[in-house]
Order: sequence, then C-alpha cells, then structure tokens
Amino acid sequence: MPPKVKMTKENIVEASLNIVRRDGITKLNARSVAKELKCSTQPIYSFYATMEALKTDVTKATNDYFDDYLAERISRQESTSPYGASGLAYIQFAKDEKELFKLLFMQDNIYAREWEKAHSYQIEMVKAATGLSKDNAKKFHLQMWTFVHGIATFFATSYLSISDEIINELMTRTSFTMLETYTKGREVKKKIMSCTKCGIQLVDSKLSDSYEKTLNTFDNDKEPIYSIYHCFHM
Repeated sequence: MPPKVKMTKENIVEASLNIVRRDGITKLNARSVAKELKCSTQPIYSFYATMEALKTDVTKATNDYFDDYLAERISRQESTSPYGASGLAYIQFAKDEKELFKLLFMQDNIYAREWEKAHSYQIEMVKAATGLSKDNAKKFHLQMWTFVHGIATFFATSYLSISDEIINELMTRTSFTMLETYTKGREVKKKIMSCTKCGIQLVDSKLSDSYEKTLNTFDNDKEPIYSIYHCFHM
C-alpha cells in the first residue's frame, strides 16, 4: 500500500480554495473538501471544528492571493499610473476569478468591514497627486472605487461584458468630472503638473478619437490636461 499522505491545515485550505474558485463558497463543506482531497471527513474535522472556521481561513487565503495578484498586475502596467493600474487590476480579477471576487467583495467579511484600511495606499496616491485634503481624497477615491466596483461586478456575475477601450474611456470621463467637483480648475492643473515630483508616472500616450474629444471639451490647454489624464487614467 502507498504511504498515507500527511494531512495539514494548508492542504485543507488549498483544496477548499480550489472548490470555491471552481464552484463558489456555497459549495464548500466537509464532504466536498474530503472529496477534493480523496479522504474521509475525519481529517477535516480534526483541524476545523466548524465550517465557519474553515471559511474564515479560506477568505484570508483568498485575500492574500488577491493582494499578490494586484501587486503583480500593477507592476506590469507601464502605460498608466499605479492608481489607475489598481483599478484595472481589480476589474481584471473579477474577470479571471469570478467566485473569489464574489467571496471577497460581494458579501460581508472582515476585509469588507476594513475598507478604509485596505484602501489607504490608493487614498494617499490621490492626496499626493491632487493636493486634496485627506478627507476629500478619501471621498474622491470612494466615489471612483464605487464606479470601478460596479464595472467589476458586471464581469463577476457575467451580467455584462465591456471592452477595455470603453472601460478606459468611462474611467477617464469620470475622473475629469470628479476633479472638477473636488478641486478648483486651474489651481488643480498646477498641482497635477507637479505630481511628477511625488512619483506619479507621466508617460506618452496615444489617445483614441473619443479620448481626444473628451480632452478638447474639457479645456483647450492640453498640456496640463494630459497630466491629469495620466494621473487618473484607469
């Protein structure tokens, strides 16, 4: 007989994560985990007295995976700012990992209840790029992220599919409108222009006709507008 494989908590969490990724959190139970691991339910209960305890560990493992996914996607983005890249990565995660996205962002859990803490990095990026107060930077990001989350849920639920070009255009238009709401036009353009000094990446970009129209309707002074575009390009 082949030697028995030693069961560990990590084995159980990994198998559970596979189940959730494939079938959703509602299909996670002792029997489904045992089937995934090709064992009885006894080893499962030896590590986890309740399924809620296992779900807590699976949610934590999913959040850790998401953090790594986000960091990797942001590091690969060369044509947009880190702030914009984080929004794109969030939407892409909803496309790639529908059930894991639902687990983290479409139901109550400890990470959902710590939204401000989880988004502190993005809020600081907005504050540095715009010169907004922390309170207004938080409001700006909350409004922007509400928009991003809405698009992401379209993909997670397979309700609607939107092209990357349209997503970029919608994000750009939204950021322009919000900048006007939270700031004072010309004053902000000067602050945005100085954002290269605080690390926000400004790069050359080929704009589609729809982007060009958006820029033209906002202001004829294109150089400062390009800087706004790059800082908040999603």
